[in-house]
Amino acid sequence: MRAVLGRLGLMPLAKPLTSKEGHKVLERDLYRCQYCGLDAMANFENSLVMTVDFVLPRARQGGKKQDNLVAACRACNVIKGHRTFKNLEDAKAYVLKRRAELRTEWEADMARMPSPSVTAP
Repeated sequence: MRAVLGRLGLMPLAKPLTSKEGHKVLERDLYRCQYCGLDAMANFENSLVMTVDFVLPRARQGGKKQDNLVAACRACNVIKGHRTFKNLEDAKAYVLKRRAELRTEWEADMARMPSPSVTAP
């Protein structure tokens, strides 16, 4: 299959990580998002949102090499998406900037919302 795809100028995506491979990455990164620093060991809820990110996305021919895999919370992984960056630091700068922009937008939206009225029983 790989040979056929290669002749067509196409390459298949890297295979998804196995559970064991994913846990190795999370352990290496101490269960901390490499973009925003969320600590998955701080509480159960944080642990539920941890993923492994391909720094160079699988969709862009990123492989399963250890230097291409990092622990990431779901929010940062989604924000980064399929974008490509020269390195992890560039990706981190983008994600943190975008998170700040999204926070500002959310705060502005919440400020426009009417306050819930408190009614006495």
